[in-house]
Amino acid sequence: MAKDKLTHRERIERCISGEKTDVVPIALWRHFPVDDQTPDGLATATAAFQKAYDFDFIKVTPASSFCIKDWEVKDAWKGNPEGTRDYQQFVIHEAEDWLRLPPLNPQKGYLGEQLECLRLLIKEFSPDTPVIQTIFSPLAQAKNLIGKDSLLAHIRQYPNAVHAALKRITAVTIDFIAQAKQIGIDGIFYAIQHAQYNLLSDAEFAAFSKPYDLQILETARSLWLNVLHLHGENIMFEKVCDYPVTVINWHDRQTAPDLTAARSLFRGVLCGGLRQWETMVLGTPSDVLAEAKDAIKHTENKKFILGTGCVLPITAPRGNIIAALRATGREIF
Repeated sequence: MAKDKLTHRERIERCISGEKTDVVPIALWRHFPVDDQTPDGLATATAAFQKAYDFDFIKVTPASSFCIKDWEVKDAWKGNPEGTRDYQQFVIHEAEDWLRLPPLNPQKGYLGEQLECLRLLIKEFSPDTPVIQTIFSPLAQAKNLIGKDSLLAHIRQYPNAVHAALKRITAVTIDFIAQAKQIGIDGIFYAIQHAQYNLLSDAEFAAFSKPYDLQILETARSLWLNVLHLHGENIMFEKVCDYPVTVINWHDRQTAPDLTAARSLFRGVLCGGLRQWETMVLGTPSDVLAEAKDAIKHTENKKFILGTGCVLPITAPRGNIIAALRATGREIF
């Protein structure tokens, strides 16, 4: 007799194939400030969060600086309710600085520490619960090397220098993913922050983002649970529908396309349905339940994972998280 309750892995696998699942898949993820400064600290905090809520995959969320601190960027925890750190020291000041980024060994320094965090989590949760690692696009990493207010100016003034740096960042990122694959990750959560029309034109995105994105995603293609995250508003959703990913996550309640329209554009799995702030932080459990049920209805509970458009703020009430779980059909006591 087939067992009634699926493992998290089985549930996500069925979701991807378009099959019926026992309950609606759900995944929420958050930052863990202070804890995210050591591999065992981040692993322990992430594991505790997973054990408390039993989500269908674990998205490992280090500070965004993890991939560039070996280039001597400095950041600090200043209390942002999203759990993110503020950058205090950038390393790119003039065009020539882009050319000075040295190669990095992904098994050393902060990159090596993140691999250790993955080892700890995979040892504890694999294979029944998928573990995916956050990877920031080369352009997103470049932004944090120079500061968001200066990146676009350098793209337009010093394109060759920026391209040289993007090639270096891409090579390091590919090497890191190769090491993470050996450890046993199930996929990557690939975060793109510049697929926004209020930041780049179509031509700029095609030149400075897409070629590097595709190189990285090709490295991850053999993994079975790759999630693409499109950050921000006025996003270039149609420009990335051909990316080799299994899941797309974006702020579907804040920017087009909505879930219904996205189903006609992307054949894979959609992840979203819940607003980070208005609903998960400032709403009531009834608000969460209503919004979740609406998302499930509009996706016909097919190829859909309930989630937020981005990280769950660290101030989200426990009751609202429980309400999201209840909306998926789980029995929560």
